[in-house]
Amino acid sequence: MWNNVRQMNFAASVLHALLLLLLLAAGGYWLIHRPGFALGEIRIDGDTEHMSVPIVRAGLNQRLGGNFFTVDLDVARQAFEQMPWVRHASVRRVWPNVLAVTLDEYKPLGTWGSDQLVSVDGELFTANQGELEGKLPAFDGPLGSAKEVVERYHDFRKWFAPLGATPEEVTLSPRYAWTVKLSNGTQVEFGRERNAQTLLDRSQRLTSAWSAVTQRWGKDIEYADLRYPNGFAIHAAGMRVISEADKGKK
Repeated sequence: MWNNVRQMNFAASVLHALLLLLLLAAGGYWLIHRPGFALGEIRIDGDTEHMSVPIVRAGLNQRLGGNFFTVDLDVARQAFEQMPWVRHASVRRVWPNVLAVTLDEYKPLGTWGSDQLVSVDGELFTANQGELEGKLPAFDGPLGSAKEVVERYHDFRKWFAPLGATPEEVTLSPRYAWTVKLSNGTQVEFGRERNAQTLLDRSQRLTSAWSAVTQRWGKDIEYADLRYPNGFAIHAAGMRVISEADKGKK
């Protein structure tokens, strides 16, 4: 080899190329770690109604490592999405030293169980309920039933609108029986949903007779049991009345 000028020149060229690559890599490493590329700002946009942006920014400055070039965007995104109220976060770099974050918050519809909230999309999440404005309806149900309960809540709102009442509590029992507490104080027992029309038919049976019921027994109807095939039972002023002779509950 040492007597072959062509091979020696080729070897020298390779060594020079390797040396150049090493110098470029070292220079690049030195450059991207210059203080000028340290993250100078975390810019937060999007839904921040339930978040204190200065507190969030201060907390993340302590958790995020690296600079403009080396910060792990996926780690940053996960850090945001672990925060209360945050449903989704997107993170990107903005030259030369800004981390831009866009947040999508959960939009609370009601409480769920004893310590969770449920969003308008039927997603469960955990957040400080003391940050809520006003009283939200209360929901509860078996594991995995949140979307179904939210859908039925909207149905109940529509079905009981003729009474001037709205659902304040909607509960789906472990046996999948429905109970609704209305804003007028009436608790309505629907029972289990036998088919697509069961709940609608039972609600209409009550709403169509509501005027006659309240004229006779007053507006303080504490309880309505709709689990009868052809009627319902009410409890008002200490009295219990069944509207139909057929008393066999479904």
